[in-house]
Parts: sequence; structure tokens; C-alpha cells
Amino acid sequence: MLALLGFLLILTFMILILTKRLTAIVALIIVPVIFGLIGGFTTELGPMALEGIKSVAPTGIMILFAILYFGILIDAGVFDSVIALILRIVKGDPVKITLGTAILALFISLDGDGTTTYMITISAMLPLYKRIGMRPLLLAGIAVSASGVMNLLPWGGPTARAMTALHLEMSDIFTPVIPAMIGGILFVLFMAYTLGKKERKRIGVIPIEGDSTPFLSAALQSNSLKRPQLLVPNVTITLLLLVALIMEWLPPTVLFMVGFAVVITLNYPNRSTQKERVAQYADNALSVVSMVFAAGIFTGILSGTKMIDEIASVIISNVPAGAGSHFALITAILSAPLTFFMSNDAFYYGVLPLLAKAGAGFGIDPAMIGRASLLGLPVHLLSPLVPSTYLLVGMVGEEFGDLQRTFLKWACGSTLVMIIVASVFAIISL
Repeated sequence: MLALLGFLLILTFMILILTKRLTAIVALIIVPVIFGLIGGFTTELGPMALEGIKSVAPTGIMILFAILYFGILIDAGVFDSVIALILRIVKGDPVKITLGTAILALFISLDGDGTTTYMITISAMLPLYKRIGMRPLLLAGIAVSASGVMNLLPWGGPTARAMTALHLEMSDIFTPVIPAMIGGILFVLFMAYTLGKKERKRIGVIPIEGDSTPFLSAALQSNSLKRPQLLVPNVTITLLLLVALIMEWLPPTVLFMVGFAVVITLNYPNRSTQKERVAQYADNALSVVSMVFAAGIFTGILSGTKMIDEIASVIISNVPAGAGSHFALITAILSAPLTFFMSNDAFYYGVLPLLAKAGAGFGIDPAMIGRASLLGLPVHLLSPLVPSTYLLVGMVGEEFGDLQRTFLKWACGSTLVMIIVASVFAIISL
């Protein structure tokens, strides 16, 4: 009964946001509450929802201060020279722009943090997309696709969870998956090229003189908020912040809070100016962070009612006995929908051990099941349960449903390519 209720909850939610009957934030709150009540959970709903909110609170706060941090850097003109350099290279060609976006996002994703990837990539490329007349949705889709593949890095989260849950080493889980990851990267570049060709056909190549007529207007360059004399300190602080994030010197939430306090004081010591800058980004920050907390209610109720556990159990128990020898491939395929509808913690700590145990019954090495579980990650990042994706769509001013509708098929393609490469190189068994 709980499994059926969970399936209906997820289906209802997806239909409502994809058809735009409800906004994502309203659907994230209302749908699980209604289905929780239908399931007979009344007095328990409040504590479940609160537990979910607590679980996403650090992420929500981190995103809030990340928005403010990079907003201050944008105001100060830190990314102007980067954008101008990119402009000189791409020369207004949509194909070069989409490929440049993919390469930039793939490179920045090396830090394993989707929030940082989106903040830097969108900050650098969005003005260019707007100037050329390209659709910002493509920028968001390429960024999330690149991050989806690079999310396999051990310090990105899912791989570390898989290693921990199965008590295995990086050499057992991540190292063998590298060829599949390379296949995913090539697919992202192919996707960027294909989308760029469509945009070139739609708008053509926009001639822009890189040095003499940068797309940043003279008014923008002479803006009183610009701090060209503080470029080196701003870049140094940002590099230190990225190193601190990778090395985990402090929790990401604390790092962005401290970083924001430092850069706003450095660039705008005047109190009234500081208030103006915070107010400038308050609207975007509020819409994104409120979505994160709404997702906390969704996951809290879905997990607290055990609906998600029952869904996973039903899926696993319905694997035909004759398909046991193909269980690694089945795990790879299942990893996409399961991680789409579950948090990484719920999947890797709750479901993956069950999958590994079931696979062991068919004589399949748990390490192979662990590798297979990583191949659905490109799809995972388009899940309504991933907080950083709300930041992404908020920055480009697009709807979450539109991002899913346009790029879910590409994410599935990326997963398919990685599964094929993994099968060819015997990373997982067929």
C-alpha cells in the first residue's frame, strides 16, 4: 500500500510541475502532505516535515550566502575580464559558445560542488548568452549536464557514499569507472555542439569585435560598483575559498558565510551600500532558498512515511530470477530513476546495500554493483530533490519544469553512453 501511495505521489508531483499546473515550490509542499494524510499519517507529518527541513538547512543557508558572495564579485567586475576573453575566442558563434560553456563547466566541476560550478559558469556566460540572443535555458542545461558527469568524482559525494556504504576503496569503485566517465564527458561535448548548431541555425553568427567593442557596455564598465583595483584580492579570496571547499577546512556553509562577510566589507565598506547590494540579490536568493526548504518537506515526508523504502523494495523484489546474472546492468539502469526520486543519502546508504546483497546472491561482486549505481547520476541532478539545481534555474531565470522537459532526454543519453562504455570495458557485467 505504501509503495503504491509513493508511486502515485511521485507521479502526481511530476505531472503537476511538468504541465505547469502548480509551481515547483507549491507542489513540493502540498503533494506530499496530501498523500501523507491519505496514508493515515496525521500527527506524524509535522515532525517528518521538520526533520526534512533540518536536513536541507545547511544546504539552503550555503546557497543563500553563495548567491550573495558571487553577486558581490559580479558587482565588483571580477568576471568582466573572463567574459571578455571568452568573447574574443568565440567571436559570437553559438557553436563555440556552447562548447566553451561545456568545457568551462566541466573544468569548474573538478571541485565536485555543483553550487560552485553553477555560480561561476552562469556568472561568466549568462551576459554573453543574453548579448548574442541565445536561450539561457541552454546554458543551464549544459552546466547541469557537465556537473552530472563530473559528479562521479570521489569528492563529489555519491562515489564517497557508495564506497562507505559497501566498505570498499576508491580503486574498487571510482578508478574502474573512469573510462565511462570519459564517455560521458564526450557525450556532453557532443550535446553542446548539437545545441550550438541549432542555435546557430536559429540566430546565426553575431559579429562582435572582441577588443574594441566588448559586449559589456561602456556604461557597465564604468559602473560605480566596479572595483578593478581590487581584482587581485577578490580573485585570491575566491581561489582560497575554492581550495577550502575542496580540502574541507570548514563546512561549506561556514566558508561561504565568512567569504561573503570578507568580500562585501572589502569591496563596499559603506553600510548603506552593503544593504543595497544584499537587497539587490534578495529576490533571487529568497526564491531559490525557499525552494530548497520546500524540497526538505518533500523528502522528509517521503522518507518518514517509509514510502521511498517500500518503492525500492518493490523494484528490487520484482527483478526476475532469470535476470540475476544481469543484475549489475539492472542496477545501472535502476540508478537513474531511483536517484531521481531519492536523495543521495537515501539511495546510497539505504538502497545500495540491498542491491549489493541481492547481487551477491547472483554471484556478482558488490564492487561491480557499486560502480553500476553511479551511472545514473546525470539524471539525478535534474531531480526536484537536488537543491543546487534550483539555484541554477533561478540564476538563468527559467522554470524547473522547462529544464527537465528539455534536458531529461539528454541526461538519459549521457547515462546510456556511460552504461555502454562500462559494459564494453567490463566495468560492469552484462
